[in-house]
Amino acid sequence: MGDYAAIVERLQLVAHPEGGFYKETYRASLTVDYDGASRSASTAIYYLLHGDAISRLHRIDADEGWHWHAGVGLRVHVFDESGYRALDLGMDLDAGQAPQRMVPAGAWFGAEVIGGQGYALVSCTVAPGFEFSRFELAHRDTALADWPEHQAIINRLLPRH
Repeated sequence: MGDYAAIVERLQLVAHPEGGFYKETYRASLTVDYDGASRSASTAIYYLLHGDAISRLHRIDADEGWHWHAGVGLRVHVFDESGYRALDLGMDLDAGQAPQRMVPAGAWFGAEVIGGQGYALVSCTVAPGFEFSRFELAHRDTALADWPEHQAIINRLLPRH
């Protein structure tokens, strides 16, 4: 199934506020006390990016695992107190890709299809579970001030509208 639109339809994905398409596929019934509130122990989604679409730079308050399923490689850009790193997902192991990558809680991150053509279908698992109330989109000026040496990446992940 090479057409991303067919995958979006078959998996019943919807537009995500950060860009791309998603569908929540799992929310644990087990709850945990986290930061003074009760929330699901874990959640999972399908997530699809295509072409030059981007996952806008954002952060959440929980660890997020990315698991590659199909399509082309996907690059997750991660910014935190230790600086910047690129995490490449896919099955081209010789090129440094891996089928699974982890983003730590509190890190700023966004993603794009490597090469800007095709699509990448992944799953993201979050523990403790994802809550939109704990989702924060980055501000362009703040990100550029914090990581000026990565202006080109930040400009791609936080486009002006």
